[in-house]
Amino acid sequence: MKCEHCTRKECSKKTKTDDQENASVDVPSPAQENGEKGEFHKLADAKIFLSDCLACDSCVTAEEGVQVSQQNAKDFFRVLNLNKKCNTSEHKVLAVSVCPQSLPYFAAKFSLSVTDASRRLCGFLKSLGVHYVFDTTIAADFSILESQREFVRRYHQHSEGEPALPMLTSACPGWVRYAERVLGHPVTPHLCTAKSPQQIMGSLVKDYFARRQNLSPDKIFHVVVAPCYDKKLEALRDDFPSALRSSRGADCVLTSGEIVQIMEQSDVSVKDAAVDTLFGDCKEEEVRRHGGASSDGCLVHVFRHAAKELFNEDVGEVTYRTLRNKDFQEVTLEKNGEVLLRFAAAYGFRNIQNVILKLKKGKSPYHFVEVLACAGEPSSL
Repeated sequence: MKCEHCTRKECSKKTKTDDQENASVDVPSPAQENGEKGEFHKLADAKIFLSDCLACDSCVTAEEGVQVSQQNAKDFFRVLNLNKKCNTSEHKVLAVSVCPQSLPYFAAKFSLSVTDASRRLCGFLKSLGVHYVFDTTIAADFSILESQREFVRRYHQHSEGEPALPMLTSACPGWVRYAERVLGHPVTPHLCTAKSPQQIMGSLVKDYFARRQNLSPDKIFHVVVAPCYDKKLEALRDDFPSALRSSRGADCVLTSGEIVQIMEQSDVSVKDAAVDTLFGDCKEEEVRRHGGASSDGCLVHVFRHAAKELFNEDVGEVTYRTLRNKDFQEVTLEKNGEVLLRFAAAYGFRNIQNVILKLKKGKSPYHFVEVLACAGEPSSL
């Protein structure tokens, strides 16, 4: 069985046995683990099937496969149960960070607006026993700001003869895994070094927020709700400051579908609630200004910043031009007939391979390429 969008005749990614491939992870409820009947009893029948990441060529080791399979609701419920016990030394602060790209899924599933879906999800999580529910938009903003600065720096270095362009985005974990473990040098030096929103959110919760609450990082159990299974792989990366080595930035990643499955099988009483904020008393609408916008905002923001910073050009609406297919598009900044900036968005491995082939031959016409492993899914970050 190959990836849905894979163009290879043979794919070594799917190397598991049939039993491993079809293995599912039981999601025990708190009532089940305690031997009790209660509000979570319906969750005992829930099963979550592990989807493989989109990175091909055996990018995922057997050990990592096991670790990814453990990224499910079991640990989430385990912490909920611990927090109900009298032994307070075992209690943990449960924090959930929701990616804005997940919200349209919840909105469509429950026929709500994005804002109402956010409040419904937040209320549900808190009814389970979650202490804080955050939005990762602020982390995405930090990631974009760092990407903007890095691109301008690379552009100047390129002008001085450094082969720093094109800059390739690094927020898609499936693409990064493929680049690091299969493509290697000379592709990896082109990867943007800015942390992804998930990595930044992990640092904010386990470092900044922990210090604000006078807690050690290991006393916080941080769950990330994301639209992509590859985010489970990203949670395994050891890219955090030395002070956080003993505590991952994200202890558990649950996909939007996994959360919906839990919601549909739960009979808890839910009251809508607003998301919490990491930085003081910000208004909910200020935190959610992106409204679940797709990840092409990274390309747009970097493009506008570069146009202003490098050429003093103010760019309003950014116009994409479709090239080979709908998943390969181009954006240019032109002045007096000269192309000053040429950006591209390449989604899916077929388009990625075309970009990489030209890069390796030294014939890439682009300054910046937004890369996503999934074809036709620009919102998966």
